[in-house]
Amino acid sequence: MGADSSNEKTQPSIESTPLSLLTIPTRLAGNPASPPRCSVDVHNANGEKVACGNPNVTRGLVALMNIHAVEGGAACHWGGPAAFAEVNSAIHGLMFRESDRPWHEIYNFINDAGHAENGLYALRANLAFDGMTFEDLRGFRSIDSKLTGHGESHLNPEGVLLSNGPLSSSAGQAQGLAMADRKTGNDRVTLLVISDGASMEGEAKEAFAAIPGLAEKSKVNPFVMVVSDNNTKLSGRITDDAFNMAPTFESLSVLGWNVIKVEKGNDLQTVYTAVESAVQQARENPNKPVAIWLKTVKGYGIKATADSASGGHGFPLKNGEKILDWMQEIFSGDETPDEIQKWAEELHQNWKSAQSAASAASPTTGPSVKKTKIQAGLANGAIRAAKEGLPVYSISSDVQGSTGMKAFQNAFPDQFVEVGVAEANMVSAGVGFSKGGYIPIVDTFGQFGVTKGNLPLTMAALSQAPVIAVFSHVGFQDAADGASHQATTYLAAVSAIPETEVIVCSCANEADSLMYQSIKRQAEARSAGKNGESTIFFVGRENYPIFWKKEADYEWGKAQLLREGSDVVLVASGPVVGFALEAADQLNKEGIQATVINQAFINRVDIDTIGKAVAACSGKIVTVEDHQIVCGMGSQLAHSLGQAGIAYSMKSLGIHGKFGQSAYLASQLYAKHGMDTTGIVKAAKELTC
Repeated sequence: MGADSSNEKTQPSIESTPLSLLTIPTRLAGNPASPPRCSVDVHNANGEKVACGNPNVTRGLVALMNIHAVEGGAACHWGGPAAFAEVNSAIHGLMFRESDRPWHEIYNFINDAGHAENGLYALRANLAFDGMTFEDLRGFRSIDSKLTGHGESHLNPEGVLLSNGPLSSSAGQAQGLAMADRKTGNDRVTLLVISDGASMEGEAKEAFAAIPGLAEKSKVNPFVMVVSDNNTKLSGRITDDAFNMAPTFESLSVLGWNVIKVEKGNDLQTVYTAVESAVQQARENPNKPVAIWLKTVKGYGIKATADSASGGHGFPLKNGEKILDWMQEIFSGDETPDEIQKWAEELHQNWKSAQSAASAASPTTGPSVKKTKIQAGLANGAIRAAKEGLPVYSISSDVQGSTGMKAFQNAFPDQFVEVGVAEANMVSAGVGFSKGGYIPIVDTFGQFGVTKGNLPLTMAALSQAPVIAVFSHVGFQDAADGASHQATTYLAAVSAIPETEVIVCSCANEADSLMYQSIKRQAEARSAGKNGESTIFFVGRENYPIFWKKEADYEWGKAQLLREGSDVVLVASGPVVGFALEAADQLNKEGIQATVINQAFINRVDIDTIGKAVAACSGKIVTVEDHQIVCGMGSQLAHSLGQAGIAYSMKSLGIHGKFGQSAYLASQLYAKHGMDTTGIVKAAKELTC
């Protein structure tokens, strides 16, 4: 790459014109009109009382709202919001105390800790922010609520300035806000709240260096960052599972931050004093951003979660059985607020009624279909290959319990490493292992694998160092976490990477076989002096039948013919294969015979199998996938049919250029977007009738 000489003095200068900024009206709600419903007084630097939202009320409300979500079928978070309760209460007490103009003209508030967003909902309901009530919290994570799994501005612009979810994604955006304010001349302080787990990500480390570096050059407005350090991530203690983060936080001062270390991060007065002081120092010297290194306890308020290795990252209660005990422990020594106590009693009574109804119900009869997670098949395939002596090595970034690879790590404890919450680093580390003669398997959620790992996956091919990736929770399968966690562009993101095969598995037996074959194929290719190919396995989250066809032969590169018909071909992949089979049954009752094909090999279309089926059905084909219509399975299939000169008439079902949203169950989102059994039947009938 040649040197850039565009700034040489020989270049003519261009007279600049004043910038005319776009007028973008804020949609953020204004200051609450009244004090908190349940408050705790702290004192500011002048000795004046400041009414802050009671952190224990935040914890109590989080527990209550989570029960509604888990009873609906969604997962929830407890540990994060419990740890952040004091600092968020202090920040909001400070922000909403300003009265000369709206709070959002004085502060940018950015929450990077998406797992703690439900704590913000609870706090703000206590503050009556945006007119919120405790009743609104009952809809948390449902398809009808704007209180999504993580903070999302496309559904809740009144409360969320920058969408969060993927850890550390908001850090650089907060930097941009503060830089834009400095350029514009706005008198505004940026407040960023981030976790220690997010601080392991590359985006965070870039922002940690850039913010003070650019601030020193007078390019950043007053900036305060609060890092919640509790040595805990999703799967356990950071120091035990990965490495010590203390040197990272100690290095902030070397990078140029004014660091304030607070040991009692769950003491409201201590935290308020620290935040107030940090804001004052940042305002006095905008060229020196302030970082509060806050020691917190994840799961604080309930001893069992505070003591657990994961800090109670998820919500341990599945119903209202123990909710009264939780309220008593959270408000230990204080009286539980009446409205919260009544809500807890209601949930407990609902649990008792459900228990009585279950006892009175008649036992079900008939055989049930055995189901399991597809991830279990991938782990089994890897274990089989490793037992044969193949050098399989697992490299994870915190979520191996969710991707299924924890089973492999338990079986081979000397054949894995966790690099921490750092997906790009995980894939790159896998490239190094591959170059060293191993067969590395990297794993994370699909959304993070394809967004943060895309360039490392490309470099794997360029370096002749193939990896095997297990990317789970694709499409709408991660329903409750909302759009930020829902990978709906995963096929488009990776299908064009050279020397990379993209596979979407639909059942455990298929996953087992294809994982085993992938490892064997890579070993044979590389032993023969060839480059070998990377394989990316995409899987859902829910339980599925262990097979769709008894004694199926999972031949590499071949589409799986599940049912033969003469009127229309239904081609599906991954989580929606079952819908296609159900649709075929319904169509059969109406005299329409459907062929059903499971298309697992996305970017290597088996045109022989699919082309013959399409020709036999007079060219009529319906594709269905848990993905955007653009550049998805259907698009790639249509291109292959066209290239082969096969005439067809197609309807493609998927997501039409929209973001997802929180819902208790993925089925609710499939129905909303017309990708379920009903949608497939409708599309097939439109083609054939």
